[in-house]
Amino acid sequence: MERTALDAYLADYLQVPDFRDYCPNGLQVEGRAEIASIVTGVTASAALIEAAVAAGADALIVHHGYFWRGEDGRITGMRRRRIGLLLEHDLNLFAYHLPLDVHPEVGNNAALARQLGLTPAGRFGEQNIGVHGGLKDHATLAALTRMIEQKLGRAPQVIGDPARPVRRVAWCTGGAQGLFEQAIALGVDAYISGEISEQTVHAARESGVAYIAAGHHATERYGVQALGVHLAQRFGLQHRFIEVENPV
Repeated sequence: MERTALDAYLADYLQVPDFRDYCPNGLQVEGRAEIASIVTGVTASAALIEAAVAAGADALIVHHGYFWRGEDGRITGMRRRRIGLLLEHDLNLFAYHLPLDVHPEVGNNAALARQLGLTPAGRFGEQNIGVHGGLKDHATLAALTRMIEQKLGRAPQVIGDPARPVRRVAWCTGGAQGLFEQAIALGVDAYISGEISEQTVHAARESGVAYIAAGHHATERYGVQALGVHLAQRFGLQHRFIEVENPV
């Protein structure tokens, strides 16, 4: 399909104009006009670009792209190498941040819910980025922790009583610990996100609501994969998800 058609379809499907974001969503680096093969991945690192080139992709679609608000805009160093690789190989780069977090079908939160057996019941937070709901099977915090480690292949960092029953949960993938107090106000038993910092430990201890830091990369692998599968099925594109290992 044509690059312009893919860009327009994704803008509509992911409802890009509805979001106030920290980066441009959509086509970030222009490559060849015709797209038959796509690679998806979490972050547009040099390693992922090189893998996409080796796979013969026409377009690379990621969650974490470039041109973040407030960063140095000069094309030097690592950025020069990454963008140089894209231009040298005429490879399109598409990136979707908040639109890919929120989408009800292929979004990171929706995809993580499917992985972990969470049942969404509603949204919360600015731009409705967070989700709250329940577990398909009631569990203790210890049992939920073991299940997350098994499903994501990474031991989460957990603050809370392992014996605590967990029925109601809230979650938001990536670096969304800023939503924790709003999750507490919802009356949930546990909150799942990607990262945790010093002050969040105290909030979890004092509120009694468990905090589960399951990994920024680990929680955001599934949305972009689901998006790639959707595009392959709808438009007959070849699709491959490439995992670039990241312990965070």
